[in-house]
Amino acid sequence: MSHIGIDARLLHYREGGIATYIRRVIEALAALDNQADYTVLYSRKDRRSTAPGPGFRRASLWTPCHHRLERWTLAAELIPRRLDLLHSPDFIPPLAGARHFVITVHDLNFLHYPRLLTAESRRYYNGQIARAVRQADHILADSEATRADLMTMLDVPAEKISVHLLGVESAFRPLAEEEIATACRDLDVPRGSILFVGTFEPRKNVTGLLRAYRRLRELLPDAPPLVLAGRRGWLFEEIFASVQMLELSEVVLWREDVPPALLPGLYNTASVLAIPSFYEGFGLTALEAMACGVPVLASDRSSLPEVVGEAGLLVDPDDVEDIARGLYALLTDAALRQRLRSDGLARAAGFTWQHTAAVVHRVYRQVLAG
Repeated sequence: MSHIGIDARLLHYREGGIATYIRRVIEALAALDNQADYTVLYSRKDRRSTAPGPGFRRASLWTPCHHRLERWTLAAELIPRRLDLLHSPDFIPPLAGARHFVITVHDLNFLHYPRLLTAESRRYYNGQIARAVRQADHILADSEATRADLMTMLDVPAEKISVHLLGVESAFRPLAEEEIATACRDLDVPRGSILFVGTFEPRKNVTGLLRAYRRLRELLPDAPPLVLAGRRGWLFEEIFASVQMLELSEVVLWREDVPPALLPGLYNTASVLAIPSFYEGFGLTALEAMACGVPVLASDRSSLPEVVGEAGLLVDPDDVEDIARGLYALLTDAALRQRLRSDGLARAAGFTWQHTAAVVHRVYRQVLAG
């Protein structure tokens, strides 16, 4: 029986899309593979995470995520464990420590927009991604857009990449009126707002959304408030300053670090989700909103058209007027809103973590058999 390791150290250090991916893929693999011999590799500081089921064991590692010596120290920790395969869901594998390596590349935004990242992130990803894709026996990508980027920007052969679209949890669904009222009260947000969910950083184009919202209020003076929910990221101060500069302090509501358990309720309070990012490897928030029956306005870039398809309204993230017109249409056209709600629910139903994990499992078997 092959011994497979999955690097889950990131769960202790950071919440967000990659952490959700790690958690849900491990859970789905535990349900899928009853012949498993897995070791889930956690940070020694992570007391919350446990092995998800029979055939899975937990190991605690000393090496922290994104440390400058990580490739060497993590390899030293893994060599005694005699792994047949190591899956690195956060792109960068150690120099050694397994017979085979599978990595997940969620996006290449750090190559597209290096100026939008911290110097630390540029050092970690930009300085190591070329070696990582060469070392990997196989690469999992979250979207066809990321697969295309890997091929064109890093010369990765097509046969070395498998696309596995991400899933959405059953908690993201349309809620009853009383549950929505509870969410409004618990989060102190109004019903029918425009919602953004994500990290407050330049790549998400929050400043462009704010400028578009300012223009929207000229077209529609009684436009609902804009709720910005997420966590502070790189250059978040510029985003906060934009609210003051655009004189939007009274109508922009900040909700930082919303607990994951409250996110389905937050989506259900909104009339529209806006995700005008310059780049997304997948765009999980768009999928979560559609699963809740919330119409989505998304940028026409990278993976977002793959996720929303015709079930969302696509706009040019560089065009403030286009974003404003899209918001105006979604707020004033009831027929459009209803169509996108129905189409979004139907489309989101096709995205499951079970399917994601099935592709991961197939790649493991393929690599181990090779």
